[in-house]
Amino acid sequence: MKRIPLVLTAAVLAFSLSACGTSKQTQPPAQQPATETPAAEKPATETPSTTPSGSYDAATAETMFKNTCAACHGQTLEGAVGPNLQKIGSQLNKEQILGILEKGKGSMPPGLVKGKDAENIAAWLADKK
Repeated sequence: MKRIPLVLTAAVLAFSLSACGTSKQTQPPAQQPATETPAAEKPATETPSTTPSGSYDAATAETMFKNTCAACHGQTLEGAVGPNLQKIGSQLNKEQILGILEKGKGSMPPGLVKGKDAENIAAWLADKK
C-alpha cells in the first residue's frame, strides 16, 4: 500500500518533466499563423517595441514563451521546475539569454526555440528587470 503514493508521485513528476521540451514540434503552435504576416497587416498591439535590448515583437515573444517555456518557467515567469525569469534581464543580457536558448543550461535542453523566435524571446526576456 505504501508503494501506491510513491508510484503516483513518480508518474506525476515524470509527466511534469516531459513537458519541458522533449518533444520535437514540427508544426507551428496552434495560436500562431504558419507564415509571417506582413508588418503592414499586423494589428497595432503587435508592433515591435524598441527597447534597450533592441527591437522585438512582445506579443509574439510572450505567446512563444507560453507555448514553449511556461511549462517549466511558469505562465508569469515565476518559475516552476525551471528558474524564475521575472527579473532575468537584470542578471543576463540578450546575447547571454540567446546563448542559453541555443545551447541549453542545466536540465534545460538546447534548441527549444531557434532562429528569429529565439532572438525575439531573448530580447523580450532581457527587458525583464
